[in-house]
Amino acid sequence: MCFYNSMSKKAQQLAARYGRKSDVIEIAKEILEEQYRQSAFTNPDCAVVTTSESLEVRKWGLIPFWCKTQEDADKMRKFTYNARSETVFELPSFRGPILSKRCIVPSTGYFEWRHEADGTKTPYFIFVRDLEIFSFAGVCDTWENKQTGKVLNTFSILTTQANELTGFIHNNPKTGNRMPVILNVEEEEKWLDPSLKRPDIAAMLRTFDAERMDAHTVKSDFLKKNPKDSSILL
Repeated sequence: MCFYNSMSKKAQQLAARYGRKSDVIEIAKEILEEQYRQSAFTNPDCAVVTTSESLEVRKWGLIPFWCKTQEDADKMRKFTYNARSETVFELPSFRGPILSKRCIVPSTGYFEWRHEADGTKTPYFIFVRDLEIFSFAGVCDTWENKQTGKVLNTFSILTTQANELTGFIHNNPKTGNRMPVILNVEEEEKWLDPSLKRPDIAAMLRTFDAERMDAHTVKSDFLKKNPKDSSILL
């Protein structure tokens, strides 16, 4: 599953890549600069692309609009960092967003572990060869805490069956061989189109071509480093 993303580009570069403005995210200073490691488990603020003319700031870990309390929301988002493409049209958390609230989660690469025969785990950095910034297919939602009035904009990254490269790396026997859904550049604006019908959406939830991807190992202590430390990728 995809729990560790990397965004080694600045907000202005993201805005230019997707033809969006960066004015909205300038209020979230922590995402203006490079973040070489983003962990879903900290529910970080991330730059997300929607139909809006500006990049949006959303927290990783989708909270459905129908959650009643903060306690419910906190429990829910522990299970919504990713959304499986095989069940996204059926699960209550995702069946609304997949039809009308799709988004793009920009990435410059992501991290996964290979389970070795001796019981150890080797971390890898995985990326798309011909795209400095590529696009994960995502879904999003907005939740309001009725007790406090606070509004949270959140998202989840879609996953699908792994290709040959990512399957070699993500070989966790508990979760199976998985990878994020990666969109082709020409599909990006189509993915965001709210009028898109279910069959067309489902057709885009496919495995990305392994020949366009690459990966290399990273040091086992990369999780201990400052997220803004570029040596994370080495």
